[in-house]
Amino acid sequence: MTQQPSPTKSFLRALAGESLPTPPCWLMRQAGRYLPEYREIRSKAKGFLDLCYTPDWATEVTLQPLRRYGFDAAILFSDILVVPDALGQPVRFQEGEGPALTPVRDDRQIAALTLDGFQDRLRPVFETVSRLKTAIPTETALIGFSGAPWTVATYMVEGGGSKEFLAAKALAYGQPASFQRLIDLLVEATGDYLVTQIDHGAEAIQIFDSWAGALPEDAFDRWVIEPTRRLVEKIKTERPGIPVIGFPRGAGALYKRFVEGTGVDAVSLDTSVPLDWAVAELQPRVTLQGNLDPVLLVTGGEALDRGVDRILAACRQGPFIFNLGHGILQTTPPDNVARLVDRVRRVRG
Repeated sequence: MTQQPSPTKSFLRALAGESLPTPPCWLMRQAGRYLPEYREIRSKAKGFLDLCYTPDWATEVTLQPLRRYGFDAAILFSDILVVPDALGQPVRFQEGEGPALTPVRDDRQIAALTLDGFQDRLRPVFETVSRLKTAIPTETALIGFSGAPWTVATYMVEGGGSKEFLAAKALAYGQPASFQRLIDLLVEATGDYLVTQIDHGAEAIQIFDSWAGALPEDAFDRWVIEPTRRLVEKIKTERPGIPVIGFPRGAGALYKRFVEGTGVDAVSLDTSVPLDWAVAELQPRVTLQGNLDPVLLVTGGEALDRGVDRILAACRQGPFIFNLGHGILQTTPPDNVARLVDRVRRVRG
């Protein structure tokens, strides 16, 4: 196998296992509604997916936080639900209510989903990745992403967001063969989607399993770990050298099993994960990313400073990337983000 060159960008160096004197920093949802320049672009789009599928706009909103804050990584501006949309399950975003889909709950509806034309429907997303490859600063890494099969499946089966996941769990528990067919389709589609992002310029991948914590242990193994393992294996086999970050939000103690079972290079910690435990149990195996409470970023001031300092003190002796425990909240003052970045950047070994 050809030896991969050592990375030079700080974000990629951290993903390769280096402990850096100043940890790289980026934030989930760093492009978004808290920025006035984003809201200006958003007002021009017919809907949220129109924004995601228009390369001019998607490229611009990806670049906006880089101009303000100089993050060490940019993440493609898109949405995890472009995958079901491209499979033939139309997705609508209703202002103030979130996504809406026609639920997929039986074999006939699952069979109606198709990979025919899948890549063509996502061509605008790939065009955005290509543009970002040349538009971002040379020292900045480009992250591609997708939702994990379990999390995307919950939206497809529920017809939108959920708190209890009654329909998704009922299908998974009561008709596991049918649910497995849906998961298998999502693994195939998502794997192709991620590999194509890499081919257009993505240098790392993050897989968001936002609802991983909704499942008990045995179901977590089947519907979270195994599909993610298959995605990681595909990327490692077909595009060696591309690091993968997993984010099994809410997984608690199952974070360790996730790390051991999936083969990810890094794991993003949600706000609830105890840092001493993560440093002892996870950091010897993978790079840690996280995990500031997004509400501290809204609060700002000394509370924010203390939160940043606590995480840096706990994690930065090993491979570590500073981030939030989930995405930036809409009410976040932009000046607080600048304060966070400045605080992280002041740190030296």
